[in-house]
Amino acid sequence: MPTYNNEGTLPTVIQDLLLYTQNLVIINDGSTDDTSKILDMFPGLELIHFEKNQGKGEALKQGFKLAEELGYEYAITIDSDGQHYPDDLDIFLSELEEKTATDPEILLVGDRNMNQDGIPGKSTTGNKFSNFWFLVVTGTELHDTQSGYRLYPLKVVNGIKLITNKFELEIEVIVKAAWRNVEVRNIPIKVFYDKHNRVSHFRPFKDIVRIVLLYIWFVM
Repeated sequence: MPTYNNEGTLPTVIQDLLLYTQNLVIINDGSTDDTSKILDMFPGLELIHFEKNQGKGEALKQGFKLAEELGYEYAITIDSDGQHYPDDLDIFLSELEEKTATDPEILLVGDRNMNQDGIPGKSTTGNKFSNFWFLVVTGTELHDTQSGYRLYPLKVVNGIKLITNKFELEIEVIVKAAWRNVEVRNIPIKVFYDKHNRVSHFRPFKDIVRIVLLYIWFVM
């Protein structure tokens, strides 16, 4: 779980996750609020601290590397802003347990059902754009390409040369995984957007421009 200045939601998210698993890797991406103090309240977590903010993508890459070093084969990523439900971990694990040794490797992306009420307009617009171009460059149709709730195969992900370090890394990794014949698909999850405590660091203009440039590079 990467986190950056989410002190309002971080304690609850960690407490809820600990009801389901003790295997947590948290990357503090240079937070300037009370994130470090909050993390000190939970001994036993695997922590990475960046002195300066480096971006969600860089936080994920470092988390993936540490998770594989710790002996894990898969990692489930979850956002720290409280939008995801920890009990949906069972959905990812159930899908993984059905995989056989002869099946292709899988990468699962949570489908938030972006047409439901309460989804911010900027998220819906950016997601539709990304879904279209993901289909163009991979031939695979997804209904949600930008959800941060995912299951990653660590050997595959850590073996890919990833060049981005912000939000667009989540696009880069699923495209490059699909190009390596990994089965990239959606599974339905729940989502909750708290208007009072949720802090989003997605910048509609800058981050969508970065995603556009990434897809142009993929097409070329």
